[in-house]
Amino acid sequence: MPYDLKLANRVRNLLEPHRNIIEKKMFGGVGYLLHGNMACGIIGNDLIVRIEPENQAAMLSHPFVRPFMGRPGKPMNGWIMVSPDGIAADADLQKWVEIGYKYASSLPPKA
Repeated sequence: MPYDLKLANRVRNLLEPHRNIIEKKMFGGVGYLLHGNMACGIIGNDLIVRIEPENQAAMLSHPFVRPFMGRPGKPMNGWIMVSPDGIAADADLQKWVEIGYKYASSLPPKA
């Protein structure tokens, strides 16, 4: 399934004020990277968000949020997926994008 182009435009617009964001097609979707670290991305209609691993349980308690599965049956700590219902409102999408951006900006650049 191709990724949601309208959602990609919404995310791109939110990240536009931030410097050094690279948009890269990956895993059948698109990722938004800061200094080589993914902040967020889109697979299908879902938003992937990079989060502080120690906040995983708290983030999963939000409505419309589920673990990101790196492999079937194997959730990846430090990553969540937000379904379309959780990002329908611009303010909700902005909240999740900023969480991912903030965490990615705390990481050292990748070579």
